[in-house]
Amino acid sequence: MNTPVTCAPDDRRPRRTTTLRTPGGLSLRLDVRAVAAGAVLLALAAAAAVALIGSGDFPLTPAEVLRALTGGGDAGQRFIVRELRLPRVLVGLLVGAAFGIAGAVFQTVSRNPLGSPDVLGFGQGASVGALFVIVYLHGGTFAVAAGAVTGGIVTGLLIFLLAWQRGIHGYRFVLVGIGAAAMLYALVLYLLTKANIVEATSATTWMTGSLSGRDWSHVWPLAAVCAVLVPLTLAYGRPLRMLEMGDDAASALGVRAGRVRAVTLLAAVVLVAAATAAAGPIAFVALTAPQLARRLTRAPGPNLLPSAAMGAALLVGADWATQRLFGADQLPVGVLTGALGGGYLVWLLATERRAGRI
Repeated sequence: MNTPVTCAPDDRRPRRTTTLRTPGGLSLRLDVRAVAAGAVLLALAAAAAVALIGSGDFPLTPAEVLRALTGGGDAGQRFIVRELRLPRVLVGLLVGAAFGIAGAVFQTVSRNPLGSPDVLGFGQGASVGALFVIVYLHGGTFAVAAGAVTGGIVTGLLIFLLAWQRGIHGYRFVLVGIGAAAMLYALVLYLLTKANIVEATSATTWMTGSLSGRDWSHVWPLAAVCAVLVPLTLAYGRPLRMLEMGDDAASALGVRAGRVRAVTLLAAVVLVAAATAAAGPIAFVALTAPQLARRLTRAPGPNLLPSAAMGAALLVGADWATQRLFGADQLPVGVLTGALGGGYLVWLLATERRAGRI
């Protein structure tokens, strides 16, 4: 193992890297700062999860939460932790990680910090699918989730087809997505006008984005999707990093740009659709998590793992904040992420304008 010093393209200060070598001859070079930032983000997500499990009408200390998770404590504590609160926290972690890693893929492929699923209309497409099931099919929880997944995937395919012109390119992809988001939002409003008061209330609650009432039936499908697609996306981390140099340079390095885009974007769309089905279209997590992760690591490339950890920490932390500030189940987490994310979007637009990129 050695520790050379390199310099990142977007950071003039030298960067320390560590190369790990196996007896079989394989080697892996790690950016020390990126690894440290990822570890810190994972620790923050775990701490926020423990704090969230301990919050509620029956508060528990972190020590009591950890004892209950490991089989200790009394029967009441174990029931509260494992059956009532743990599923909600796991859904929050998985949804945040899915949004974070999907946002990193979209921003890398589009080469645009605005290339986020919630800006490009994928959340609105999932909302249309869910509302259609609620209003016209009167479906239950699983039917609504299936409608959201279907709506998100169909929206993704339509946006790709409309934006495709010998490949997917930055601003065209973003502009097509923004236009699709506007049309889909109009369709959402139309569906709401066709709903009765009970259906409209249910639909509005779902569209806000919330972790309230989540149980193990919400955890397992999302966990299965993440178990398949997150490792698949991570396997394309290096090709995605090469794509940031342009298609010609990536092709010269042996990267099949079209295949990388197709696979990673499809995986990202399904991750967004599954996360939206589990918790609703929680706003701006997919936009802010990759940007904040990149600012922490100061490393080039998509920063997939740090983005996933940042998304999980943001969402669970926001849910904990809503409970501490407004009481359990009184303010959906999507309201807080939308307010904070909207402010971040304004700042991002101002920064991009000053830099002359928009």
